[in-house]
Amino acid sequence: MFQSFFPKPKLLFLSALLWSAVAIVIWYTVGDDIGAALGFALAGPDAQPVVGLHYFWTPDFIWFYLYYVIFTGIFAAFWMRYSPHRWQNWSILGSIFIIFTTYFSVQVSVAINNWRRPFFDSVQTALDPDSSVTAGDLYALIIIFTQIAFVSMGIFVITRFFVSHYIFRWRTAMNDYYMSKWKRVRHIEGASQRVQEDTMRFASIMEGLGVSMIDAVMTLIAFLPLLWSLSGYVTELPVIGEVAGSLFWAALLWSIFGTVLLAFVGIKLPGLEFRNQRVEAAYRKELVYGEDDELRAQPPTVRELFANVRRNYFRLYFHYMYFNVARGFYIQADAIFAYILLIPTIAAGAITFGLLQQILTAFNQVSNSFQYLVNSWTTIVELMSIYKRLFAFEAAIDGIPLPDIDEEYLAGTAGRQPAQ
Repeated sequence: MFQSFFPKPKLLFLSALLWSAVAIVIWYTVGDDIGAALGFALAGPDAQPVVGLHYFWTPDFIWFYLYYVIFTGIFAAFWMRYSPHRWQNWSILGSIFIIFTTYFSVQVSVAINNWRRPFFDSVQTALDPDSSVTAGDLYALIIIFTQIAFVSMGIFVITRFFVSHYIFRWRTAMNDYYMSKWKRVRHIEGASQRVQEDTMRFASIMEGLGVSMIDAVMTLIAFLPLLWSLSGYVTELPVIGEVAGSLFWAALLWSIFGTVLLAFVGIKLPGLEFRNQRVEAAYRKELVYGEDDELRAQPPTVRELFANVRRNYFRLYFHYMYFNVARGFYIQADAIFAYILLIPTIAAGAITFGLLQQILTAFNQVSNSFQYLVNSWTTIVELMSIYKRLFAFEAAIDGIPLPDIDEEYLAGTAGRQPAQ
């Protein structure tokens, strides 16, 4: 799954995490000092947020572009020399491009959030009978939003187009690898399904899930400092009172609670999804044999195989029932959680309508990013079941012991013979 597309995947991913951590630490500690020494007129921490398209070509952004190119360029050059790989242009350079476009799209969200405060403050002021805000002022702000929205659409289209090609190259790499071993694996249960369907499903899920994960990480990097600074406007939290960085800690703890809750109630789902693939494959395989051999797919055998399908689906429905109950209650509570936190501040009249919108957006961005596992859990369960099937397939290719669940499956089917 990974070595077909990435050079030395375990070492590559570990080094990528460490290199990213180094880059982030340098950026947030001495990054401004380095940028200023290079001649960039960087805005200070107390500078007013930039509203409009020029947010993307301020000295701060230009310095970031250069910084990103330098750090990722060093990483790519090292790996291309240390471990050359057929797919390195897509797996390494392509990943670097996807991370950048995802981060840029997150910055578009930051630019829109900067716009919210002046716009909604203007709306609040305009509703006053003695207001000096004109229709032209509001139209000007709407035009600014439109410009940012067009940039957002462009980046989204480019990213999705590139990711689709990136993922299909990954599927191609997996397909080529498995087919090179075909003579050794053609007799493995469900070999054709794993090469064709499982690689296709793995690729399609990774297309959405992988980008979502990168987006969640990039959103945290962009919005966490903003949420921390906006917490200064919150006078107190219900019951708890005044807390430094209150919104940051509330988003973190609330998201951890949701993640742990759903991980606990959904702990059985990955195994059941995997077994579902097993029983479906066994049923389908017997029917395929029956197309060419009249002694196969006889009623007793088919009844037994379909009974296994039925049994597993009913178990899956039961476990998804209470999982969806827990997930539904959490999502509904999450919709009003930020408002509950802000009630004392709103009642005290300590913030304006525009600032309220800005806080809610930043909080939801951070909260949703922390809740990546909550929002993607059902998809992750499906991906885990596919991963287990492909991992078992690769275990057979490499001649290593199969996972326990595969051994259990083989033990249960070893005695099945064609009906006579």
